[in-house]
Amino acid sequence: MATSGTTDFNLDTQEIIQESFERIGKMIRTGYELRSARRSLNLLLSEWANRGIHIWKVKNYTQNLVANTTTYTAPSDCSDVLEAVFRNGDTDTTLNKISRSEYEAIPNKNSTGTPSQYYVKRNLSNVVISLYLTPGTTDTQINYNYIARIEDAGSYTNTPDAPWRFLPALTSGLSFYLAQKYMPQRTQEMKLYYEDELQRALTEDGQRTSVHLVPQNFFRA
Repeated sequence: MATSGTTDFNLDTQEIIQESFERIGKMIRTGYELRSARRSLNLLLSEWANRGIHIWKVKNYTQNLVANTTTYTAPSDCSDVLEAVFRNGDTDTTLNKISRSEYEAIPNKNSTGTPSQYYVKRNLSNVVISLYLTPGTTDTQINYNYIARIEDAGSYTNTPDAPWRFLPALTSGLSFYLAQKYMPQRTQEMKLYYEDELQRALTEDGQRTSVHLVPQNFFRA
């Protein structure tokens, strides 16, 4: 027998909502229930930001540096900065990410020179990056990877801002959220399904790279 030959299966927002309602044994009766489900879906996507790094939302950005300017605003969709390098022509030098306490302890934050550290401040409406040392020239850059926010559900005809392999977790998660509002007696059941589906998806979403463990030797005098 022939297979379909296609690998483009996806669900739009309305289909995800319909499937999630069906899983808790309820049909969509009113426009309010549809809007309520979309609101829950947006809350679920926001909650995913607390579940770790989603590799499909890691973006790369290059910031041109300005002489004697210490602080730079990250792109509007930035949630946090993962790693950064100082770029001078064709040469990249790794920058060390430091904590707020470490940055505050620097006595003269406006000292100029080649940056070696950066501090990320996650504000309510934006993310800013402060460099130390402050760059003294305008012909250099910092290049960094950052975690972008997951896009809102938006229109009911939109597809989710997530890979196809996360569709089971997304649907189970929305079923859990809807059960809390419409079928409280099934809340715990739906939560177990959701956590199981999400854990499998997050495990699959990792990077497949080799890990080398080097033992340390200690000698007693």
